[in-house]
Amino acid sequence: MAITLKGDQKISSVPTTKSKALRINLNANIYGTFAEIGAGQETVRNFFRAGGASGTIAKAMSAYDKDFSDAIYGIEADNRYVTEERLKKMLKHEMELIEERLTRQTHPDKLFFSYANTVATINFSKKFKGHGWIGLKFQLDPLEDYNEIVLHLRFKETDARAQQETLGVLGVNLIYGAYYLNDNPKELLKSFYDNIDKDKLEIDMINFSGPRFMYVDNRLMSLQLVKNGMTNAVMFGPDGNNLLPAQVLYKKNILALRGSFRPVTKVNMDMYEESKKLFFQENKVDPEKTKIIFEITLSNLRAEGEINERDFLDRAELLCSLGQNVMITNYQEYFKLVEYFSEFTKERMALAMGVYNLIQIFDEKYYRHVSGGILEAFGKLFYRDLKVYMYPYKDEETGEFMDSENLKVHPRMKELYKFFKNNGKLINIDNFDADNLHIFSRKVLKMIKNGEEGWQEMLPTGIAKMIEDKRLFGYSRRKVTKK
Repeated sequence: MAITLKGDQKISSVPTTKSKALRINLNANIYGTFAEIGAGQETVRNFFRAGGASGTIAKAMSAYDKDFSDAIYGIEADNRYVTEERLKKMLKHEMELIEERLTRQTHPDKLFFSYANTVATINFSKKFKGHGWIGLKFQLDPLEDYNEIVLHLRFKETDARAQQETLGVLGVNLIYGAYYLNDNPKELLKSFYDNIDKDKLEIDMINFSGPRFMYVDNRLMSLQLVKNGMTNAVMFGPDGNNLLPAQVLYKKNILALRGSFRPVTKVNMDMYEESKKLFFQENKVDPEKTKIIFEITLSNLRAEGEINERDFLDRAELLCSLGQNVMITNYQEYFKLVEYFSEFTKERMALAMGVYNLIQIFDEKYYRHVSGGILEAFGKLFYRDLKVYMYPYKDEETGEFMDSENLKVHPRMKELYKFFKNNGKLINIDNFDADNLHIFSRKVLKMIKNGEEGWQEMLPTGIAKMIEDKRLFGYSRRKVTKK
């Protein structure tokens, strides 16, 4: 929260929830409807309390009864109510009603909006903390098409009333930000936590659309969620739109490949293809119920200091072009990643990695902050019959292939390593392409930046052309140098 100093007093520069609601109310052109299902009418209540609400609120409703809700918005195929599909139906329906009932002849300057949420708060047993969808469809010019912001939240508080109040503040922040911070989506995103502590709420998905957000790359907005500490993991699909991890991974088998993918190489794709074959051979792994994820950690994106957003988007562009689902996480340790997956599924899981990543797993320094040390971490990592598929490394001096049979770990870790290897947790990827083992992303990247030739042959089909056509990773068409 930004702070300005006045004498000995600290004064917050963040507007209060009431002042935000009042500014909206006093804007004669902002006018719309509120439809809130599942957690009371907490957002609209802030506008009523602020004063002057008659200039803002055309209608406020809450269709709690499922039959009434179905009669208004239709029946969902899966009979669920707290979904993105439900939210979008609500936004569309309410906006159509505004246009039907209010003519432009009477209201030529009005900026119509429709705010909606569908939320499930904490249950009585307190085992399910609750989650919900919030959205806003709004105009910034009467002659323009509508813009839309849709986000998903997960509650962290353990009291239903507190969750409702937090939801109400978030709703005000969304509407205020949409109208007054729309020219700076990154600041708009940060403003969602105005007057809300981050330990109360997690925002794990957001998508912007519409004429004012044509320049916004939703993958970059996903990155901001993790970078700002709003969530620990985000996900986007091949089309570049953000996905809700809980929805995509629910009751699925999961195979994850961690890497820098800077750029994605033939080795990465060979590891992908061969680990996928091994995973599909596992008992009870149905390919139709499996999700394969290319994961990049925030620490990897920060490897050279501050996060380079252009560099991030270059990686994302290539992985999306290959039809892959990409995940950005704040889980440097693998056991935390597996714990995260376990929130959504009890099905089979596997990790594919190279030799160096596997050596790091057996390095005690990565577990000094864990109370039970490396043993606790390994217990969490392998308690669900997790498999690790290991891609070999070729020693250029000796020509020897390094795999699980001749891998060297710290002497204190030898017995632990043997235990997991002998119990079938570590599986070699034997059917690898030995001709590609000289390829490393960092080497390819250096060649691209230095204008050297030969890097194109190290990448999957079509990737080199995309790098050249779109000038990714600092590529330029200057004369190449021979190496």
